[in-house]
Amino acid sequence: MAHLISASCPLNISSCSKNSPKSLTKCLSSLPTSLTLQTSVKPIKTRKKTHAHKLFSVRATTLQQPTTKTGSGADQTSGQESRPTRVMVIGGDGYCGWATSLHLSNKNYEVAIVDNLIRRHFDHQLGLDSLTPISSIHDRIRRWRSLTQKDIDLYIGDVCDFEFLSEAFTSFKPDAVVHFGEQRSAPYSMIDRSRAVYTQQNNVLGTLNVLFAIKEFSEDCHLVKLGTMGEYGTPNIDIEEGYITITHNGRADTLPYPKQASSFYHLSKVHDSNNIAFTCKAWGIRATDLNQGVVYGVRTDETEMHEELYNRFDYDGVFGTALNRFCVQAAVGHPLTVYGKGGQTRGYLDIRDTVQCVELAIANPANRGEFRVFNQFTEQFSVNQLASLATKAGEKLGIEVQTISVPNPRVEAEEHYYNAKHTKLIELGLEPHLLSDSLLDSLLNVAIQFKDRVDTKQIMPSVSWRKIGAKPKTVSA
Repeated sequence: MAHLISASCPLNISSCSKNSPKSLTKCLSSLPTSLTLQTSVKPIKTRKKTHAHKLFSVRATTLQQPTTKTGSGADQTSGQESRPTRVMVIGGDGYCGWATSLHLSNKNYEVAIVDNLIRRHFDHQLGLDSLTPISSIHDRIRRWRSLTQKDIDLYIGDVCDFEFLSEAFTSFKPDAVVHFGEQRSAPYSMIDRSRAVYTQQNNVLGTLNVLFAIKEFSEDCHLVKLGTMGEYGTPNIDIEEGYITITHNGRADTLPYPKQASSFYHLSKVHDSNNIAFTCKAWGIRATDLNQGVVYGVRTDETEMHEELYNRFDYDGVFGTALNRFCVQAAVGHPLTVYGKGGQTRGYLDIRDTVQCVELAIANPANRGEFRVFNQFTEQFSVNQLASLATKAGEKLGIEVQTISVPNPRVEAEEHYYNAKHTKLIELGLEPHLLSDSLLDSLLNVAIQFKDRVDTKQIMPSVSWRKIGAKPKTVSA
């Protein structure tokens, strides 16, 4: 059953208790049996088609004076009173989604989070945990309401369930949808067959459902889809933003840039891009594909307001990115683990720029039928360069940092050419936060602050591209 919860709801919400197994049962039913936590809750029986479920709304009974919100979230319509732009953030409980939801709410957008809370379940599956303690989604939203007097609606359910998604769309009526709601880890998708299948089913079918929901319920809604720079791979030519003009046998055409995905996760993103591009052409959907680089950082203006608003900090070998892992390794005295030769180069950006890019895309929507592609990153670094930066930051804090090379668990080029274009968001007004010494110091200090929460067994890579298994396994010892 789907649930809608307002940020102004009473604290004793029995139907949507914190991290309740009941609220997870629906979304977990799509996972392979071997992935599901054992609980005392019996699975929900399949609904008969003749009985449609209802979307419950729980709101405060306190009377409030009507207000008109202004600011960057206001939709200025000619001849009409301005109203806040309504943004649905799918995957709003996740790392990028949570920071984005708070940022948009703070900018006076009307925000609704749609999430099945499965990311928290992955931690339980694999014995992982965020370095920073994170509160339940209900406590997070209530705290945001108490600090800002701003509401964020919460829809708990799975976008792969079209009936749930349909009810969320018809209830909230979004002007824009920001789609973070995908399994986002390449290593997770390479653990075994069941995780590979889950990743592609969840990501591709969920995005298809979002496209159909826009077509059926909100044709003018702007889809802002989070893609990945990993779709491009590492070609020996410059990477353009989405499209490339090719001359062949005396004829020229502008075509989608070739994709060379390097995991089942990245392949799911390529499938998404193709499906979105097709529906823009066939149905007139307006969409922006943000091919995002590797995101670092844990703090935004909003998440710093209270400890219950803290964001995730993943450092393990499944969900942790290189810079996060290096900071944690330095904090606990573990050598920095460079995969192979360390020449792997990617685009990077601060979490504060992620939320800024999403807002820019919403404020400057694509036209009907347009499929835009923006490369969303601000700087390029190799793994060796990141290790060097982390070493210098550690030395400034009096920490002796060593670096070791470990066998690369991935199948990828370890030394290669990499030059990706990223001008379109700058042209829209992006003001980048570059990776400075002060930011590295901040990241390292966060790692030091919470180093007692580090599980050193999770530091080394445990998922191999070449040894991917058919049978489900537990990654952690």
